Formats: sequence, C-alpha cells, structure tokens
Amino acid sequence: MKSMNFMNKFNTINNSGFTLMEVLVAMVILTVGLLGMAALITGIINSNKLSNRMSVATVVAQDKMEDIKRIGYADAEAGTEPYGGADFPLYKRVTDVASGSPASGMKTITVTVSWDADAHSVELKTIIADIEE
Repeated sequence: MKSMNFMNKFNTINNSGFTLMEVLVAMVILTVGLLGMAALITGIINSNKLSNRMSVATVVAQDKMEDIKRIGYADAEAGTEPYGGADFPLYKRVTDVASGSPASGMKTITVTVSWDADAHSVELKTIIADIEE
C-alpha cells in the first residue's frame, strides 16, 4: 500500500510542471519569432541607409543645379566630377548639357549623382534659356 501512495504523489508532482516536449516547442516558437524580428530589423537598417544616401545625393545634385543657374546660360558646361572630400567620398556627379533642347536658345541640364559603383543614382533636370537672344 505504501508503494501505491508514493506513485500517486509522483504522478501529481509530475503533472503540475511542463514536459520536455512543451519546453522544446516553446523554444522553437520563440526562436522563429526572434529570427523574424532580426530579419525585419536588418531590412529597416538597410532601408534607412539607402534613404540617407538618396537624400545626400539629392542635395549634391541640387547644389550643382544652383551653381549652373547662378553662372548662367553661356557658362553652363558638361562634366564629370568625383564629389568627395571627407564628407561624401563615394558619390560621383555627372553634368550633361544638351544645347538647343527643347528649342533653340535653350539648354537642358541633367545632373546625375551616383554611388555604390553607379548601382544607385539620383537625376535632376532643368531647362535654362538664353535671355539675351
């Protein structure tokens, strides 16, 4: 009779906790959730980096556009320049000037700023006219 009483106490104690299988399933579910969150965070960080680089490239292109508008129609010329220095070492700025486009006495100015070995770029266009003509 004593052995039966011991078995009842053992079964009662054993049923009050978690089984090894329940713990393993909970750990797998938690791991899958945490790995999903890590992938999400990595994607967010990469998107923020791309957004930052696009913003910088847009400012660099706008800076060149303002220079071209300031110097005027006669002095606007095409060219390629590494836009670097300490602040922006990985950007390249290309200025293209199409004379007579869209009409005579006008120039279409295209400024393209690229980075990551030209894998990404921002392009701005404007038209300037010869007001003396």
